[in-house]
Amino acid sequence: MRHLLLAVLLAVSLPASAGLFDKSPDKAAEEATRSGLLAATIWVDASWGFRNQGAANSLSKAHQAFATRGYKVVSVEPYIENGDLQGFFVTYQKP
Repeated sequence: MRHLLLAVLLAVSLPASAGLFDKSPDKAAEEATRSGLLAATIWVDASWGFRNQGAANSLSKAHQAFATRGYKVVSVEPYIENGDLQGFFVTYQKP
């Protein structure tokens, strides 16, 4: 069910916000707000060598950027390739 919700949210938010993947979380949150998006999905990279602390810090910064603009976290989906954590697809939604 969770994956189905993520797929639906991605389908709804990606066409209007595909450019959100290329921006910092703060800029992505600003653009999502300016565009009036009800949901937005971003990519949070888990940089090599900093997967524990760095990924957690990056997620915290992304959550803060979106929370200050009224968004709530809907989903955090890790992306693992060849057994290595690459990053997270994070979906936010306005209540």
